[in-house]
Amino acid sequence: MKMTGARILLECLKREGVDTVFGYPGGTVINLYDELFSFKDIRHILPRHEQAGVHAADGFARATGRVGVAIATSGPGATNTVTGIATAYMDSIPLVVITGQVPTALIGNDAFQEVDIIGITRPCTKHNFLVKDVKDIATIIKKAFYIARTGRPGPVLVDLPKDVQIATAEFEYPETIELRSYKPTVEGHPKQVEKAVSMLLAAKKPVIYVGGGAISGDAAGELTALATKLHIPVTTTLMGLGSFPEDNPLSLKLLGMHGTYFANMAVTNCDLLVAVGARFDDRVTGKIATFAPHAKIIHMDVDPTSIRKNVRVDLPIVGQVKEVLGRMLKSLDESGDKVTAFHAAIEPWLAEIEGWKQKYPMTYKQTSTVIKPQFVIQKLRELSAPDAIVATDVGQHQMWTAQFFGFREPRTLLSSGGLGTMGFGLPAAMGAQAAFPNRQVIAVCGDGGFQMNLQEMATLVQNRLPVKIVILNNNFLGMVRQWQELFFDKRYSQTCMELPIDFIKLAEAFGAKGFQATKSDEVKATIKRAFETPGPVIMEFKIAREEKVLPMVPAGASLNEMVLNA
Repeated sequence: MKMTGARILLECLKREGVDTVFGYPGGTVINLYDELFSFKDIRHILPRHEQAGVHAADGFARATGRVGVAIATSGPGATNTVTGIATAYMDSIPLVVITGQVPTALIGNDAFQEVDIIGITRPCTKHNFLVKDVKDIATIIKKAFYIARTGRPGPVLVDLPKDVQIATAEFEYPETIELRSYKPTVEGHPKQVEKAVSMLLAAKKPVIYVGGGAISGDAAGELTALATKLHIPVTTTLMGLGSFPEDNPLSLKLLGMHGTYFANMAVTNCDLLVAVGARFDDRVTGKIATFAPHAKIIHMDVDPTSIRKNVRVDLPIVGQVKEVLGRMLKSLDESGDKVTAFHAAIEPWLAEIEGWKQKYPMTYKQTSTVIKPQFVIQKLRELSAPDAIVATDVGQHQMWTAQFFGFREPRTLLSSGGLGTMGFGLPAAMGAQAAFPNRQVIAVCGDGGFQMNLQEMATLVQNRLPVKIVILNNNFLGMVRQWQELFFDKRYSQTCMELPIDFIKLAEAFGAKGFQATKSDEVKATIKRAFETPGPVIMEFKIAREEKVLPMVPAGASLNEMVLNA
């Protein structure tokens, strides 16, 4: 049966299990949208900006583990997707972004709304395709999804000219796909895995350091089993939060620039560091020359280019971390007495870490008047559902959430880690809520980041997506202000946002509800009221204006050179 290229594309998405897309129509995708009008198998959500549409697809992907899909027209529609694509690329999130393009005969002629989106996105996509023949659509879409979800996940862009959408061809979707130049390694080398087990059992001060790869690789179960079997403490990056339950006594919580004192000290003093799906980002390592100076490093990752990229590694293991950890567990099951001896050998190390935890816990100075943001985050955890999904924007509120929410399950924190994209939180929460309409989804934002994509309030209301939005309002671009306070003699250049925006009226203008708290004793009641109110809700908390995120490792300093009080 012959179909138009636009119809073939939709049929391909259906074959890939896609049930939700986020897209914005325009001239070069109007034929695609005409086919979508009568295509009942896919739910389409119309964001108010293409960037937000890609962030929503990203949030959908992070929350579900499936490939997120976004659609945009050519020219400005396509360029508006770039920030969302780069965000997903930095955090290894599987996306397929479909952009319209001018007819093939006009490509390169500076036609109306023409842009070389292939060239623009080449540095921030895992791969991209320009479709030149309607007969190639099915194969290209199959390749796009395969590339996006396998190996180290990432975004793939498919650019679809208008005449290719209109042309017709027989539809046949390939059952499998094979790419000669792309064959990601799945299984870790058996000898490397055995060496890793031997190094573990010989260590006296081990630490497991976990990144987002443990979540994207669905390895949280194996990770938790390994840590609890051997009694090894676990610290995570921002992207790794939720891979290991933070209420477990072995949890060291967050590592790095705004990590816990005990996590940073444990890494600084350990003799073996086991890196699981992490890339040794500069916000984690601090000064590279003094990072884990006494430790041998085991680095397991599905992406061979990430290993030894930033730090020396004593034992590399390339493979899916779930598979590698599973084989390590099987090997340990046969080690019996060695595991018992290992437990005894690391007791002094666990006692030393417990001493750091007792001496320097994560804390803040509470007041009875001014609202402390850390208090708001703690109350959110106390009052929210156990499986609540939290999306954050970028800034101080992001770090306070990472420090004080206490994540216990994978895929419950959605946050822009690598790119640090302000404006990410609200649309990412929107995508997660679309994926899980019956789960509690919370967007935690600062007043600055919220204003970057606040237009998506309309999308939430129109699509009945009951996201609960927390705005920690200090009338500052808080994280930049903190740096200006600590390192630039309080010269607050362009970080003060004094315009008194009424976020409650703003919520009402979009047809939502809004509640405000200005004192500490109003926080709990405000959160409870918001959670009990149907539909999207804004909760505004007027927080201490110059509260800082602490501890803090200054840029270029070592992990043990933390600012604890200021």
